Amino acid sequence: MTKYGAFPGSRPRRLRTTPAMRRMVAETRLHPADLILPAFVREGIDTPVPIEAMPGVVQHTRETLKKAAVEAVEAGVSGIMLFGVPEDAKKDNAGTAGTDPDGILQVALRDVRAEVGDDLVIMSDLCLDEFTDHGHCGVLDDAGRVDNDATLERYAEMAQVQADAGAHVVGPSGMMDGQVGVVRDALDQTGHEDVSILAYTVKYSSAFYGPFREAVGSSLQGDRKTYQQDPANARESLRELALDLEEGADMVMVKPAGPYLDILAKVAESVDVPVSAYQISGEYAMVEAAAEKGWIDRDKAILETLTGIKRAGASTILTYWAVEAARALR
Repeated sequence: MTKYGAFPGSRPRRLRTTPAMRRMVAETRLHPADLILPAFVREGIDTPVPIEAMPGVVQHTRETLKKAAVEAVEAGVSGIMLFGVPEDAKKDNAGTAGTDPDGILQVALRDVRAEVGDDLVIMSDLCLDEFTDHGHCGVLDDAGRVDNDATLERYAEMAQVQADAGAHVVGPSGMMDGQVGVVRDALDQTGHEDVSILAYTVKYSSAFYGPFREAVGSSLQGDRKTYQQDPANARESLRELALDLEEGADMVMVKPAGPYLDILAKVAESVDVPVSAYQISGEYAMVEAAAEKGWIDRDKAILETLTGIKRAGASTILTYWAVEAARALR
């Protein structure tokens, strides 16, 4: 009570008095099972290669990838999303290494499935950008533009070889119109009805992808603005969402996460399927860089960003801190 008059009897601070009290009334709870680890595996290396723009993240060898998968299981992480990095000499304009049963991504899927079985949900990035010499997510037409429908044919092939290699979930990420329906049909026609689709439903053309380009050895020429979503647009996200659900998406994703929490919340409010959010390389790099300079408390910032994404509506979060965060939460 103050000498300047009474205020209502309710004092919200009463529920913030101790750590135990704050824990008891917390509205949002992070759990290790909410987390998915994105991981890169590179062909032709004997030791892991650090990614300069993403301190603590590496391009794995086949052997170290298996160890990373085991660590994820032990930490309680639910899934791992694999990205393959082929040798430059194997890149071509059609991304054929991406559909080669003995390509690096398919080999890595088999490795991880043999190592951890069903103890970890094994996911694979279904896109051509890592495997094309031009770095785009699809094949190009004679004018140098990404050919949507020709790319869908390639995605159908990728879905089949990834499922054959042991993927529990495929993640078509190229933002081609109709990709979910084509992938679903391709999986069903080849006896892979149980393989799920995590649709990259809302994938913005973002400046925050920069470090990822190093992680996958991208050969990108130009940009992806003709197929990834314009950061200025929100309603367009719900249109993409409706289309992906109609085509058979089992789960949907918003990417990036942090700059688009408003979109994530809209998507989460609109669906009855699990919603993922991808905390991408640039988001990771900003926290690591600021922490390295002593400007922020790194550990607290990691959990705060993840909590914000969960609070906005994410069922699962792809984050490069997945194992570290899971251990902290346990």
